[in-house]
Amino acid sequence: MQAALRRSRARAAGLSAPAAKPDNGCMQTAKPWHLYLLLCRNGSYYAGITNDLEARFQAHLRGTGARYTRANPPVQLLGSRPYPDRAAASRAEWAIKQLPRARKLAWLLEQAPASG
Repeated sequence: MQAALRRSRARAAGLSAPAAKPDNGCMQTAKPWHLYLLLCRNGSYYAGITNDLEARFQAHLRGTGARYTRANPPVQLLGSRPYPDRAAASRAEWAIKQLPRARKLAWLLEQAPASG
């Protein structure tokens, strides 16, 4: 029962990536934001958002990313999900941080919703 409630809350909070807004042709499509999950040296997970995944991961590796990853350096990027804007990515980040550790990894391994 509690697992079903957590899944319901995660869906309501926007953990599944929403469909991108259609491009009306008059503007360049904005770079998508990503929610990402890192595995840190101490075995913990770190979740964050960025609009440049590779640059942000490199910043974490250099120790110039988040304070948490300076103390607990990342060893692997476990995965990421795209979102159409920063607000959607921030909502998803908040929601994933509310989940227990096992559910975070399960979220990452789930298939992204089909678009179309």
